Amino acid sequence: MLTKPSLTLKRRLKATPAQVFAAWTDPEKIVRWFGPAETIAGSVRAQMDVRAGGKYQMNFKTEDGEAHQVGGVYREVVPNSRLQFTWAWHSTPERESLVTVTMASDGATGCIITLLHEQFFDQAAADGHKRGWTGTLDKLEQYFA
Repeated sequence: MLTKPSLTLKRRLKATPAQVFAAWTDPEKIVRWFGPAETIAGSVRAQMDVRAGGKYQMNFKTEDGEAHQVGGVYREVVPNSRLQFTWAWHSTPERESLVTVTMASDGATGCIITLLHEQFFDQAAADGHKRGWTGTLDKLEQYFA
């Protein structure tokens, strides 16, 4: 059996795990930083039922005029520590993948965030998401700067 591609990104943030968890789970906060680099500021919309079995949906527009919608179901919610959720674009719902975000304290002022995105359809999908998540995490870093 072929292993499906995955990606892991790590970032050190100037925030506590509780602040980072809130940034990922509060719709009013996530709309201020979520989306790849080319996301149009102010275009992000979020609907979130943050509990195991709860659903989420994110909508945003990019500078090329495209509208994007992604959503899924929370599999695991551990406050200030771990979020796991399925991930599927509205345009390709059959290509469901899995995202796990963990937050670990790094001394008094910081937090190490690890984003694992696995079960990609193919390497091209993994590469595209690596670009998207890198831009997204850049914006999360700026959010806490």
